[in-house]
Amino acid sequence: MRSRYKHFHDICPYFVTCTTVNWIPIFISRPMFDIAIESLQFLKEDGSLKIYAYVILENHIHMIAGSEDLSKHIGRFKSYTARKIIDISKDKNNTWLLEQLKEEKKHFKTDRTHQLWQEGFHPQRIQSEEMMRQKINYIHNNPVRRGYVDDAINWVYSSARNYLKDDHSVLAIDSYEL
Repeated sequence: MRSRYKHFHDICPYFVTCTTVNWIPIFISRPMFDIAIESLQFLKEDGSLKIYAYVILENHIHMIAGSEDLSKHIGRFKSYTARKIIDISKDKNNTWLLEQLKEEKKHFKTDRTHQLWQEGFHPQRIQSEEMMRQKINYIHNNPVRRGYVDDAINWVYSSARNYLKDDHSVLAIDSYEL
């Protein structure tokens, strides 16, 4: 991991941020959002990742997640979503996006032509119930602060609906007792 941020191999929850290279808006259409949801769902179902809260915005994702090997499974998430998004962009001949991802690729990434995600994921360990509540509120209100919706429950790609027991959430989340 090339990040100055470290985490421990435990299943404690961490506040995590994954950001696209140069903050390129990737998640702007349903198929792109669905790729992220599909990957998170798979990691939840195979027992690799616990997800306690999340929001997907156009150029970054915030989560509160736990895993016995968080680096590995966030890496799997990023690898899968990048591969699928690049493949779809090639199929749709989205040359603008492909050129952006090619231009932003770090020179040491010699095994690929494109790079979708910034290095690292900035894990911050949740150390108290107060911190957990603060991070969940931050995550859910991110689309409101950006002016995308007036109420957090109206942002489909967020766990805000899960916390309000709405049956129309796109991804089930895990419960966590502090």
